[in-house]
Amino acid sequence: MTIEFYNVKKKKKVSIDEAKIEKKTYERETKAGKKQVRYAFRAVDDDGTNLTKFCSEADWNKL
Repeated sequence: MTIEFYNVKKKKKVSIDEAKIEKKTYERETKAGKKQVRYAFRAVDDDGTNLTKFCSEADWNKL
């Protein structure tokens, strides 16, 4: 399975193989004191560009 990322340098979408993708969570505390979690896929394109794609928790758990 491949996941599509947008490469800002190339200004087009690129497909990255699932084996080259790592899962990452970004956590922060809101002003109200609650914890907010964002889920993302991270990869590196063939030209060395770092790619990030934010996703839902359900998609994150599938990978």
